[in-house]
Amino acid sequence: MLFGIHWNTSSDGAFAASILPILLHGMLATVQASIVGFAIALALGLALATLKSSRLRLVSWPARLLAEFIRDTPLLVQLFFLYYVLPDYGIVLPAFLTGALALGVQYSAYTSEVYRAGLESVPRGQIEAARALDLMPARIFSVIVLPQAVPRIIPALGNYLVSIMKDVPVLSVVSVLEMLNVAKIIGDRTFNYLIPLSMVGGLYLVLTIAASAGVRYLDTRLPKRGLPLR
Repeated sequence: MLFGIHWNTSSDGAFAASILPILLHGMLATVQASIVGFAIALALGLALATLKSSRLRLVSWPARLLAEFIRDTPLLVQLFFLYYVLPDYGIVLPAFLTGALALGVQYSAYTSEVYRAGLESVPRGQIEAARALDLMPARIFSVIVLPQAVPRIIPALGNYLVSIMKDVPVLSVVSVLEMLNVAKIIGDRTFNYLIPLSMVGGLYLVLTIAASAGVRYLDTRLPKRGLPLR
């Protein structure tokens, strides 16, 4: 029994049908952790990219070192640090939020590089022309840089969303009941690992295909040359 649901082991078909609701519950946790972690990665990545592109070395170099440190440190180390060290300083977060935060921090280093490449792909001449017209930096960024950079970075960011989704099982080490952890618990209690793990593989395939289709849809719907300057 898990989440108050009993499983039927009388046959493989009955067993698969009985554990499907439990796995779908774990699948929901996987999706939620992926979305929250991806949102954190997008926000932190944009902040890192902005700091790294600063003309002040006092700002850009620490940001570069921080991004390099995050990228070169295993996700598991960062997860354990957040889960076990932060409480020593009075910061106690739920396991799910800690896991999503660890995913966001880890992938912020990668998304910052995507942002940087996208921002640098905008021709400098357009930015200099906008400055010559006395446009404010915020307006230059919002109406010139961002509309051109976003369509170019969507595919790369989408790939990281899929990668985050596949890294969610790491959160099982802090007892997050994501999809794979649920399947393992079922296997431990029934001594039947084949069916729950096979079903998790199938559910992951559904998730990654859906995420990839969503990214392709956004990629085809967004204009490639940005919005016209008003």
